[in-house]
Amino acid sequence: MLLADLDGVVYKGPSAIPHAVESLNDAAETVRVGYITNNASRTDASVASHLSELGLQVQPSDVVTSPQAAVRLLSAHVAAGSRILVIGGDGLVDEVEKGGFTVTRSADDDPAAVIQGFAPEVGWAQLAEAAFALQGRTETERPWIATNTDWTIPVTRGIAPGNGTLVSAVHTAAGRLPLVAGKPEVAIFEEAVARFGAKKPLFIGDRLDTDILGANRAGIDSVLVLTGIDGAKQLIAADANSRPTYILRDLRGLAQPYPTTTTARDGAVTVGDATVAIEGNDVRIRAAGTDELDLLRAACAAIWNSGRAIYGLEVPESLYV
Repeated sequence: MLLADLDGVVYKGPSAIPHAVESLNDAAETVRVGYITNNASRTDASVASHLSELGLQVQPSDVVTSPQAAVRLLSAHVAAGSRILVIGGDGLVDEVEKGGFTVTRSADDDPAAVIQGFAPEVGWAQLAEAAFALQGRTETERPWIATNTDWTIPVTRGIAPGNGTLVSAVHTAAGRLPLVAGKPEVAIFEEAVARFGAKKPLFIGDRLDTDILGANRAGIDSVLVLTGIDGAKQLIAADANSRPTYILRDLRGLAQPYPTTTTARDGAVTVGDATVAIEGNDVRIRAAGTDELDLLRAACAAIWNSGRAIYGLEVPESLYV
């Protein structure tokens, strides 16, 4: 089964990423495809509608959102029917109400908990309500659950602040940290695996710090696709917990044989016709080969296998520009 992130994998803003739709449709002919998103601003139905407009065959039940995972966490901490202060958009409100809770937008309503997710319209007034509700209350007295803590979100015009920046603002004012439901925490992956009955899923993401780290924590093989946030420079420097199983240029790679990685006795790594080795403190390109992606794959494997910290190595600029 395939589990795919959305922002940076399937689309940026309203537009499909090149080759994503046709590649996922081709994959869906032989395997189940589900979608996971940390974006809390829309409902599963609106996400499915958007994906359908792009040309994918998707039902709301195929979409797992961070608000759904957050409400599951919420249910474990407060009684059914409790009043919940919601900081976020319609997607989060919808899931909180479907979970049987009452929504309020004011700290003055003595909410049992605070739940926070991203929406473009969230501003100072809503963040202040969250801070007012949390000040002087412990995690046991008034739980605070964040759908996710992504620092950035890719949109049509570029990279914009994500929910992590908004959560950080509340944290600064309230002096507390939230429980987190979305990637890189495992709750959202557990929700997806349970819903789809997945035995050995493969997760596709574009971010190391959320997508790949979360998949690794959940024990799921992962793909880092180079169409979103992270690229060669971040991959080469990735720590042991944030390294993907596979690296693809775009989703057309799902239908292509993945190249074999071979390691020589001296630690030199060859992928395709590209070879990279660690010689002293230098990362050496012994053969650039004919495919820049294979060169990147070989460089990542050589550096990762060395156990060396990236700041202790001299890396040729050609590997990450």
